[in-house]
Amino acid sequence: MTGDLETRERLIRAGEALFAERGFKRVTVREICQAARANVAAVNYHFGDKLGLYRTIVESAIDAMRQTTELARRAGQGQPPEEQLRRFITVFLQRLSAPGPDTVRMILHREMHDPTPALDDIVERGIRPRIEYLSGVIAGMTGGAPADDVVMRCVGSIQSQALWHLHNPIAARLGAGVEATADQVDEAARHITAFSIAGVYAASRAAAEARAESPSAPRRRRRAG
Repeated sequence: MTGDLETRERLIRAGEALFAERGFKRVTVREICQAARANVAAVNYHFGDKLGLYRTIVESAIDAMRQTTELARRAGQGQPPEEQLRRFITVFLQRLSAPGPDTVRMILHREMHDPTPALDDIVERGIRPRIEYLSGVIAGMTGGAPADDVVMRCVGSIQSQALWHLHNPIAARLGAGVEATADQVDEAARHITAFSIAGVYAASRAAAEARAESPSAPRRRRRAG
């Protein structure tokens, strides 16, 4: 039994690395078993097939995303929206910059360019809860609905700023990536928060002004007399 568990874990680790590096479709079961030092039938024995192994690995990625969202939610619980936003950004950056292999992000990147049957699970159970939480925070600042176009554009802008600070070879060459130190993460979080709060209110005002000036906006009735 112990040997089975060890083999299963080696298959997961080998599959995780290979899928992150080359994508689901470009990796064979034989290559996974070879990297895991396992019999070629081991993937089918433990997971049913290659997709079963991939879904197991994706499940870990979904768990990591959900954990980040839940940590941010708890950190901001009972706080005003602006503070909720700051804490969300801080938690998000801390998780993004944590040391260790970044296979979660690499697998997500592969899914964006070459989706598999696991994509719906990633979106619905991993990404959507985070977007819904963040859009609720932004809506609390603007007074709008979480699904408003302005709110969703602000969500996209905030997410993009956080990813800009993600440490990677390109970011390193541009001087943009955040190292996994508390001071750098805090500094980046403060900047993104200040920039985002100002941007959210500016975007909300601009949208209100555009609606007021639109020819299709309802005109005020003149008072009688």
